[in-house]
Amino acid sequence: MNITCVIMAGGKGERFWPKSRTNLPKQFLNISGNKSMIQQSIARLEKMVDISRIFIVTNELYAELIKAQIPTLPANNIIIEPVGRNTAPCIGLASIIIEDRFPDSTMIVIPSDHIIENEEGFIRILKTAVEVAQDNENLVTLGIQPTYPETGYGYIESSDQTREVNELSVHKVNQFVEKPDLVTAQSYLEAGNFLWNSGIFVWKVDTIRHYIEELMPEMHDVLETMKVVLDSENRDELIRSEFLKMPDQSIDYGIMEKVSNIYVIPCVFGWDDVGSWTALERINELDENGNVIRGNILNLDTKRCIIESNGKLIATLGIEDLIIVDTEDVTLICTKEKAQEVKLLLKELRMQKMEEYL
Repeated sequence: MNITCVIMAGGKGERFWPKSRTNLPKQFLNISGNKSMIQQSIARLEKMVDISRIFIVTNELYAELIKAQIPTLPANNIIIEPVGRNTAPCIGLASIIIEDRFPDSTMIVIPSDHIIENEEGFIRILKTAVEVAQDNENLVTLGIQPTYPETGYGYIESSDQTREVNELSVHKVNQFVEKPDLVTAQSYLEAGNFLWNSGIFVWKVDTIRHYIEELMPEMHDVLETMKVVLDSENRDELIRSEFLKMPDQSIDYGIMEKVSNIYVIPCVFGWDDVGSWTALERINELDENGNVIRGNILNLDTKRCIIESNGKLIATLGIEDLIIVDTEDVTLICTKEKAQEVKLLLKELRMQKMEEYL
């Protein structure tokens, strides 16, 4: 199969602060296991494609980190976004580079910071998604079977229009829906045909280019200008100036919500996007009191807490449902119910001009 893979790795992982920082964001940390999340992503995809066909889209800050953590990745497979402009420009830029180097390939797009326990099952589903994407101009996404009413994810409503491919059910998509409130999320869980949006997409390169031209014509024009300069000596400078003209828009909003031939494969392969500190409860063993304990911790009468030490002893007594994370220069203490709002602290740090802690 003529397959290429794109890993999106430009995010800052702000909800994982203070461990995830501007100069070392979540995807470069060892959250689970002895490899960073991006190293795990590469190792996973190498079971399916050669490293020469894997591309990483990131920003200038992280190019050297990628080279250090993944020395086998060809340097020209690191695609630099001059500024963050959401997923549509990221995918668009990758598509013209892949179109130039691997024409007629089928492109897998995947975030860099997901945990996947059943890698064999994941690869099997990806191969099926590639097969579906190669049929006409289909766009394919992977939907995660929800296990609780999560309010931090977008959802995909699948239809009852299905077909079997490699013994897997492939559903036509009814609609993409935004992150719901708790009541709505509970109704999605009960309905049974709503899936978590994994942010993993599969399509032929010429298919996504066609839809960008049709539905995002301004971005298409910018990409066409970039395409002309791919082999020029001042390519980086020209791409930088053109990229600034890109819209700040997600691929979901720009394309996926507007076309009809989208298919979703419901998945169960031990997936987690590690979106906030509470994810550690899902990917680690809990102690007898429901705590996640990492590092030098002394705890008495402590229940359902997430505590991580950077070496210094953290002693707790009589607390419940807290997150405590100690780093070299910052200690975070917050309730678990506020885990999704850690970004508010970063906003306050910026307002108070305390950027050294970002």
